Parts: sequence; C-alpha cells; structure tokens
Amino acid sequence: MRIGCGYDSHRWADDRELILGGVNIPHDQGLTGHSDADALTHAICDALLGAIAGGDIGLHFPDTDPAFSGISSLKLLAIVKDMVTKKGFAIDYIDSTVIMERPRLRPYIAEMEERLAEVLDLPPGRINIKGKTNEGMGFVGRQEGVAVLAVATVRESSD
Repeated sequence: MRIGCGYDSHRWADDRELILGGVNIPHDQGLTGHSDADALTHAICDALLGAIAGGDIGLHFPDTDPAFSGISSLKLLAIVKDMVTKKGFAIDYIDSTVIMERPRLRPYIAEMEERLAEVLDLPPGRINIKGKTNEGMGFVGRQEGVAVLAVATVRESSD
C-alpha cells in the first residue's frame, strides 16, 4: 500500500462558476484558474500522483498549455486514474477536506462524492469529503480563497 497527500488553493473570482468535485455549486463567486479551477479535484489528483511517485498536477497539466484552458478537472482526474492503473496500482480510498468560509458544502457533498467515485470507478464509501471553515483566520478566513487537503491510498493491483 502507498499513501499520497495533495493540496490545492485558488483565489475567489467574480464571473466564474464555483465547481468542486465536478459539481456546480450556486455561489456569487467562483475560483480563478487555468482549468475549471476545481480545487478539490486538483488536490485529489495530486494525492494520487503522490501515491505513485508521479510528480504533481502542474507537471502533467501545466497552466501554460492552452490544451487545458477551461478543461473539466474531472477529465484530468480520469487521466490521473489511468496513470495509477498503468503504474500497476488500484485506488483504495480518498479522504479530503475543503476549507472555505462560504458557501456551506454539506448539501453538495454526497453529489461530489458520487461524481468523483464514478470517475475513479470506486464503490460508495471509498471517498470522503469534509467541509470546514478557517474560523475567520488567514487567507481563507478573510475570504480571499479556498484551500483543499486530500489523502489517497493505493495498493498494488492484482490485475
């Protein structure tokens, strides 16, 4: 078994949709980024890449490459899943924490977990998402941006 950890953060931006875990969440702002700025999915990609010693998301999907401009991060996650498989591993479990002051994520967590599990071919219960605030502290507390932490476990595949 191997464990990888991931982190991502994005600034808030006007005139963008808020997409987390592949789900469009109603809010007055979205996140800045070259792709759809789905910080949750980016952190999960980094955790999976870390678990297979595969570098990080910026190495594989640089923000200088126009091919990734506006791309759905779920497409990037599907590519990362294929990298995990090609390295001889299977994804076992994902745990993540989205840190933001607003909006509250609880109404959207089940849908985010389902969408991510579908892309990763995982059964229900193998992805966990938690929403937390930063109690008004730091850049998250000042509502300048969002931070996400993720941990992934993979195991050698018997296939």
